[in-house]
Amino acid sequence: MTLTDKLVSQRQRHLKWRALDQLELGLMILAGLLLFGFCSTVVFDIVTRTIGYPWLWLQEVTSTFFIYAIFVGAAAATRRNDHLYLTAIAEAMQGRSRVVVEVIIRLVVLGVSACFVYFGYINFLRGFSSFRMPSMTPIASLYAAIPLCGLLISLFAVEQIVNGLRNGFDHREPEDEQPPIQPIKTMVNEGPRP
Repeated sequence: MTLTDKLVSQRQRHLKWRALDQLELGLMILAGLLLFGFCSTVVFDIVTRTIGYPWLWLQEVTSTFFIYAIFVGAAAATRRNDHLYLTAIAEAMQGRSRVVVEVIIRLVVLGVSACFVYFGYINFLRGFSSFRMPSMTPIASLYAAIPLCGLLISLFAVEQIVNGLRNGFDHREPEDEQPPIQPIKTMVNEGPRP
């Protein structure tokens, strides 16, 4: 089994283009690295403060890892349909009503992602006038994650709308090949009841 098979979700395959699988793989790897970096810098920050020699720049690095992990994770979750997605409503429907609800849900996601792009870009430009301490890096370096996330979410929402209208939204997912859970027999269950 390849790394792509392990990290790229096969759920709702009918809503995805194969061409974007490598992008999803890259986002999953990047999200993992960002999470690892965040956890590592938090540990280093605690250790250096405990021994009395704090590395002040670690807080900047930690916040950068955290912010980018949030927005990269949001984009990856959108492709995998694991994010803020109202599946219970749509999955209870069939036919034309399901298509309408699925498209409306994704249009709302597309609208939110457009706000990410527009307002995130405005904040990014304004971020060049504010600086992070102690490195004096423009805060725009953090704000860059917002419009990038919006662009990726927009791409994935369009992908799902186009493929959903073309292939339908209500494909049955393959069942897991796990045997049913058997009850455990105990002495209490086997004996006669008083």
